Amino acid sequence: MKYKGKYEVFDTSLIRTYPVSERSNKVKLSDLVHPEEVLRSSYEVSDYVNEQLSFLAREIVDSRKEGKPVVFFTGAHLIKNGLGPLVVDLAKRGIFTVVSGNAATSIHDFELCLFGETSEYVPQALEKGQFGMAFEFNYINAALIVGNRMKLGYGESTGRMMHDTAFRHQVEEVLGLDENTIRFEHPEISVQFACYEKNIPLTIHAGIGTDVLDQHVWFDGEAKGGCSGRDFLIYAREITKFTEGGVILNVGSAVTGPEVFLKAASMAGNIGKVPKGIIAADFDIRPYNPNSFTNEQAVGYYFRDQKSIVTRVPQAYGGKGIYVGGNQKITVPLLYKKIMEKL
Repeated sequence: MKYKGKYEVFDTSLIRTYPVSERSNKVKLSDLVHPEEVLRSSYEVSDYVNEQLSFLAREIVDSRKEGKPVVFFTGAHLIKNGLGPLVVDLAKRGIFTVVSGNAATSIHDFELCLFGETSEYVPQALEKGQFGMAFEFNYINAALIVGNRMKLGYGESTGRMMHDTAFRHQVEEVLGLDENTIRFEHPEISVQFACYEKNIPLTIHAGIGTDVLDQHVWFDGEAKGGCSGRDFLIYAREITKFTEGGVILNVGSAVTGPEVFLKAASMAGNIGKVPKGIIAADFDIRPYNPNSFTNEQAVGYYFRDQKSIVTRVPQAYGGKGIYVGGNQKITVPLLYKKIMEKL
């Protein structure tokens, strides 16, 4: 990425990379949670959480039967926690009308799709100056460069790289690689692959300087920002469909997911598509204290998920706000199980 201003910038051509196959990773294929495993398992939660999940599962299934939207926004830890296959299965069943996340969500899913592992051991890598320095991250950078040329979104670009041989060849050409160098070993567990295959919008809401992609010589801020910006408009278009209700799920995203929704909802209302009667559910591990939302001295004031998703959304648009507190390794599989029972 060229710079012609008056300040000195980091020279990324000096960066040394290494093959991702040489990296130490914490999450393996054996750590993933698959639908059949969930369906034969039992999960212990409080009666209150169990009731909330039962209500939520019913609302999700009923919304889809009635043609109403179900939006799923997740932070990266859902993928790191091995729960991606559950999202894949629900997406294939048409439960979600849009799946969204930050760039880290995309990166962990990409790694699992590429070689079946993710979540590098950071302390060991940092001391060697190797954190995030695997060359293969440039596959995503190049996919965004190609996608930006074609005026695509981020999620469509990465999903197309996984799915479409011709597009993948263009990515290889950007990087100066031979054809068929890039091979994805496990597309069946990828959320990005499944959404692209099933024509479900997958939108990635990225920052700059927030991701390991940005450390590399092939990083192009215009491409990343352009593709992610288009994804925001795709997402906002989906939010215009909430005029007769629907469900919003926010899993483990304390800031980005809630803020993206609020902006999109304001845009929808601005053009006469005011959301109404939304069931808004937030999944996280922190205690829930609504009294802190107006107290700037309280920690809870600065987390937007509880404040916005659970409280502001139903206040503004009617409906119901739900906070599902607890370990998402338990609450998300249990929700999946209850959805399958309703189906």
